[in-house]
Amino acid sequence: MSEAYKGSCLCGSIRFEADQFRPLNGHCHCRMCRKFHGAAHSTYAEVAAEDFRWTAGEEWLKDYVADNGTTRQFCASCGSSLTFRAAGVTDGSVEIALGCFDDDVPIRPDAHIFVDFAANWVTPADELPQYAEGRDSKQLK
Repeated sequence: MSEAYKGSCLCGSIRFEADQFRPLNGHCHCRMCRKFHGAAHSTYAEVAAEDFRWTAGEEWLKDYVADNGTTRQFCASCGSSLTFRAAGVTDGSVEIALGCFDDDVPIRPDAHIFVDFAANWVTPADELPQYAEGRDSKQLK
């Protein structure tokens, strides 16, 4: 195993490590992700439970459980958006906001999802596939 990829929240109170990433990583344009990140979209990478660990500050983690059952975690001190877990996930996997990694990671997003809900002031301008909703929905591009 190579050295773990390290990440943290803005204030540094919370730290984590990921050993490797699952293959699907994307930009999500849904309204909740846009609001959670205060940006045009979120960009997450999925990590299996056995490849992820909190290394400091877990007591600073706060959960927000949305009406649809998704859970988002953030830092109670600085507000950094950290993780996302879809409703019904039981294997312990987590999606981590790529912007929270301290150094470069060896992955690139491979799709735009929930593009039907994108902000009217942004248009994805890269060559990645675009899906109306999730990856199992109509592909727009």
